[in-house]
Amino acid sequence: MTASTSPTRRRAVVIRHVAFEDLGSFAEPLARREYGIEFLEAGVDDLSRADAGADLLIVLGGPISACDDRQYPFLADEVRILESRLRADRATLGICLGSQLMARALGARVYGAGTKEVGWGPLSLTDAGGASALRHLAPHETSVLHWHGDTFDLPRDAVHLAATDACENQAFLWGTRGLALQFHPEATGAGLERWFIGHTLEIETTAGISVAALRASTANAAPRLERQGPAFFDEWLAQVGAGAPS
Repeated sequence: MTASTSPTRRRAVVIRHVAFEDLGSFAEPLARREYGIEFLEAGVDDLSRADAGADLLIVLGGPISACDDRQYPFLADEVRILESRLRADRATLGICLGSQLMARALGARVYGAGTKEVGWGPLSLTDAGGASALRHLAPHETSVLHWHGDTFDLPRDAVHLAATDACENQAFLWGTRGLALQFHPEATGAGLERWFIGHTLEIETTAGISVAALRASTANAAPRLERQGPAFFDEWLAQVGAGAPS
């Protein structure tokens, strides 16, 4: 008689740079798929644990430059981890700063965009993007959150997925399981109230934006993204081999 065993619980490691830029609406799909989620705080925790048996790695956003190793030495560790995972085609998602670090790990240039893209706006998908899970983020009247001042060149052999008028390289696929997103599909209306506090200096010193204006546009755009974002993420998890547990 053979003893039965329960499936091993999947492990998702999330590298977080500031506490308020978290998983947002992506937490629920991971919980539903029975992932164990481990947060590693950049600059505090030992990031070498990020690639030790992780089924999924998510690198979140943050207000620092992806190339500022001198001020933030842990960035070099993140780049090494990302390079290893991407070359091995292991499930990896980078959001905003995370996407810039992915581009850097793949040898692409990361640099100041010349203007900040802060606020809500639609995506323009390429043919490849429209055939991917990103199609959930591009139906009529859907906006995503943009919050960045840097951008990157498209890495060699990457598949371009999305653009905006202000930023040509909004998303790319590398291999079959590496996805980089310059924008924030995980954002929620309630969660952004913490962003408005944490990013107060940036908001006050950036022309054309204010907390009041961001709050108003968030009230209009966030409810739709809170539905479309998890739908995108859930499909992507299935595509990279992280389907619902049996």
